[in-house]
Amino acid sequence: MTVKASVSISDQQDAFARRLVEEGRYSSVSAVVQQGLELLREQTEMKEAELAALKALLDERRKGPFLTMEESRQQIEEMLARKKAALGL
Repeated sequence: MTVKASVSISDQQDAFARRLVEEGRYSSVSAVVQQGLELLREQTEMKEAELAALKALLDERRKGPFLTMEESRQQIEEMLARKKAALGL
């Protein structure tokens, strides 16, 4: 279904959209605006999904054990030592 809507765009945006139509990249200024809205929708959905994943990760991390700064430093040093040993350094 297509819905007609009246929107205002700047002169610069209008010139850009008309140039895209003139170049044959889009069939009309409406098609340019539709593509722009579709990209914005996709971007918004992606950011929302990333935020949800980050929140889920933080929630999962909160349930696990926490390391002190010294414990963390020790684990990093041990990991580096194992990597160096594996590479013969």
